[in-house]
Parts: sequence; structure tokens; C-alpha cells
Amino acid sequence: MTGTREALEQLRSTLAGVLAFGDARLWSDDELLVTMGELEALGRLVDAHRAAFAGEIAERSRVELGEQRLSARKGCRSAAELVERVTQASGFEARRRIALGSATRARSGFTGEPIEAVFPLVAAALAAGELGADAACTIIRELDRTRTVADPVALATAEQALVAEASGGGDGGAVRCTADELRVQAQAWSVFLDQDGREPDDERAMRRRGFRLGRARDGLIPVTGELMPEVAAKLTRLFDAHLAPRSGGGFMTDEERSRIAEFGETRTADQQRHDVLAAAIDTAARSGEHPMIGGAAPTVLVSVRASDIESGRGVAHADGVEVPISLRAVRHMMCTGGTQKVVFDDDGRIIALGSPERCFTPHQRRAITLRDGGCLIPGCSVAAAWCEIHHVIPDVDGGPTHPDNGVLLCWFHHRSIDTSGWGIRMLRGVPQIRPPAWLDPGGGWRPVTKSPTRLADQHDRRPAA
Repeated sequence: MTGTREALEQLRSTLAGVLAFGDARLWSDDELLVTMGELEALGRLVDAHRAAFAGEIAERSRVELGEQRLSARKGCRSAAELVERVTQASGFEARRRIALGSATRARSGFTGEPIEAVFPLVAAALAAGELGADAACTIIRELDRTRTVADPVALATAEQALVAEASGGGDGGAVRCTADELRVQAQAWSVFLDQDGREPDDERAMRRRGFRLGRARDGLIPVTGELMPEVAAKLTRLFDAHLAPRSGGGFMTDEERSRIAEFGETRTADQQRHDVLAAAIDTAARSGEHPMIGGAAPTVLVSVRASDIESGRGVAHADGVEVPISLRAVRHMMCTGGTQKVVFDDDGRIIALGSPERCFTPHQRRAITLRDGGCLIPGCSVAAAWCEIHHVIPDVDGGPTHPDNGVLLCWFHHRSIDTSGWGIRMLRGVPQIRPPAWLDPGGGWRPVTKSPTRLADQHDRRPAA
């Protein structure tokens, strides 16, 4: 054991000397790619041994060993926790290594006779450095789902075919499949091998379905879960409908539209899907078709000190999430959902409770919808039903809750209106907009609407050529 440790330490020192950080900047394109490939080959060998050691730790930490299991003797609740503490890897990575090592380790029978690994071909390719951990996990995960119902010969054929594709030994040459390409093939084999058909799979999916909000990280709440295929299909179509390119900006020229198409959208596809989901949640909450909470529609309560709002410094807190929210988000929510002033004395007793100030009534919203027709930002295709109403003059600055002071904006453009550079003003109750300087340095104010009726009126008033 001492010799192995010394050899590994020497290997690590040698590798650190050969691959100094920053050297890659000086390499040619071909040198960069070739070296990356060789480094990955070395990494496959390391990953194989990482999985093997994790699998052995799991074997020595079996529950049936009781207090004699390795994890318990080292003060850990499970094999995964022990791997985490030894390697400083994440819990997810520790569990992944254990699953991979357990599925590829040789076993012993009750009488001590050797039994091959559950996936022997994967084990052999992994040990030889021909198969990476990602590819091996993909094969094991998909084939293991059908192992109890699949024909053993067909299962072995599937394992052989997938290992060959991942290691470059398949038909047509030595081009390796990527882990993502292999996943598609493995899923196809899984469907083929599942002799029970899709109904048992559907039953498993019904049991596993779920949606989870994680712990806050870097000011964001991670989302995880598993959707039923038909639910995912509906969500995908919803995203497609709102993210499909459409012409917008009824008052704009063709040249202006092309400039918006080229420069106007700065969000990534993931960010756009987030904003569609945010609008869908707000729309559902406004619909009145969901259960009431405390006699009112589902409403997020946000607490913030009045002094922080006035100074522009500090944070607020929303019920249901542990991470604070910014004052920019608070102003957005105040503009959309209204405020209620609560006064405490120095001991924390409530001494004054103001009446809640809602922003716009349903009647006012319908009127604004007919006037604006959708999000007023040119090039934005979000429909009126999905929009929020923005106080052009903020309520805290004395702006009235009146159609003459409210315009339709989608969630994203409402959230970013203070920083995006778009200007909005009302002139005798009619919205006008001014593009940001980066988009149109000399741009001035102009009336804006996406209402088909008002656009038709504007067309009729144009002088004949």
C-alpha cells in the first residue's frame, strides 16, 4: 500500500510539472486539442479507479454489517458521506461514483465463488480506460431499468453495442459517441428491452414525478424535479409559442424592426424560458381559478423597511424563500401588486396598519389592455394577458393608480425598465416610448401601441399617397 501511495504522489507531482496552468494559451490549435484528448484518456483511468474505490467502500459499508460497517467505524452515516469526506466531492458525485463502482465490481457468492460484475463489458472498458465515467453511468442507468424484465441475451447484446459505440469500436470506424449521443442510443435500447411495454414505465413515472425548490445559491433558487412526458410537452409548446420569432413594433419601419431583431434581444434562451414561466405564474395567480389563502388570491408577502426604500439601500424578505430579494425586485413587486404600510414601535408592537393599496382594478386592466394591446417594448411578442401594469410615474412618487399612468409590460421588461434604457412617458393619457441610446442614439419620443384597433385607426388617418 505504501508503494502505491508513493507512486500516485510521484505521478501527481509529475503531472503538475508537465501541465502548468496557463501553458495552454501558448499552444497551437492542434496541440491544444490533441493534449486535451490525451488528458481525457488519463482522466478516464483515474475515474475508473475512483469508482472502483467508491464501490469497495460501499461494499464494506453494507447495512447488514451493522456497527462493523466501514462508514460507521469512521463516524459517517453512509458510504456516500465517507466518500464525500475523504475526497471533498459533492454528495451527488459521491453517489454517482458508488453506483458506478457497485455496478462494475466483481462479486463473490455465498460460498466464496467469484461472480462477474453486473455489467461486465462496461467494467472491462472502464478499467482499460476506453470508457469514460459519464458514458459508463449512462449505459448502466438506462440498461439497469430493464435488467429485471429483459432477455439476458438481448441485454448483453445491448451492453456490447453501447460499449462499442462509446469506446470507438462500433461499425463505421473509431469515432466515439459523446455521452449525450450515447444517452439517446441507450434510451432506444431500453425501450426495446422493456418487454412490459410503456404502461409499467408510466406507472414508475407517476410515482417518481415531482418538482422541487432547492436551497438558495448566489441569490438564485435552483429548481429540480421530474416531469411527466405530457406535462413536459405542454411546457415545451408554451415556451415555443412565446419564444418563436414574431414581427413586432407596429409603428416601426422595416429597418427599425430589423435592428430590433438584431440587437434588441439580449437574453439567453434559458433566461427567456425563465421569464415565460414567471409570466405564466403571475397570469395564473390573477386568474381567480386557484384556491384562496386567507380569503385572498395567492399573494407573496414581502417585508421591507420604509427607510430602506427611501434610501435605496438594503434588502427585503419574501415569505417562502430564505434568500433576501433586492430593492429593485421590491419596487417591481410594489408597482405590480401594491403596498400596505405597517408601523411598529421600538418593541415590535404593531401600532398602525394602513389599508392595502392595490395597483389597478380588473376594469382598469381591461381598458389598458384595449389601448396597449401587449407589451409596449418594440419587438416583444408577449401578449396582453401575460403582461403586468407598470406605473409610469411610480406610486411612491405620487403617481396615480389610473389608466393614464399605467402601461402594459411583460415580466422581463417591467423588471428591467429602470436599467434597460427604454423610456416611457404619458402624453395626455397616450403612451410614448423612446429607445435606449445604444439602439438609437438620436431616437425621440413616439406614440406606441399594439392594439389592432388603434393600429387600424392610425392607418386610416394616414394621408393618401
